[in-house]
Amino acid sequence: MNQQQPPEDLRSYLAGNWSVKRDLLDRSTGTRGTYTGVVRYLENLDGGLDYREDGTMHWPTHSGPAFREYVLTPGPDAASMDVFFPDGRPFHVMSFSEQGHQDEHWCDPDDYRVNYSYLGPDSFSFSWDVRGPAKDLLLTSHLSRIDSWR
Repeated sequence: MNQQQPPEDLRSYLAGNWSVKRDLLDRSTGTRGTYTGVVRYLENLDGGLDYREDGTMHWPTHSGPAFREYVLTPGPDAASMDVFFPDGRPFHVMSFSEQGHQDEHWCDPDDYRVNYSYLGPDSFSFSWDVRGPAKDLLLTSHLSRIDSWR
């Protein structure tokens, strides 16, 4: 278990560029893939962060560029942030706190559960457990700081 304390100010901790390596597993078939790229947490005018991820996905049926975007807004305390899709729909809460490091998102008919782990001042991980009628996925991401704007 990690003995380091997670950051009290999540927004400041995240701001900057991170390398990301993601392991993709379809548990129903045993199919494995990977994703590597860069995540940018850019400060925005609303006091939150814009998330942009660019990289390359390798999956048996597809290899090529992939990206995603989210908007993070300050949560009820500085140790958490609310994550939204770019169109404003709520997604989940991000936190490393002992009480708040897990959250879930229902996307009919699938259930998405996330677990965040603080690994130190320059690294963290999160995993998505996705289950539904046609999905049984485990997506595990490891991020390492490239640089920050602290």
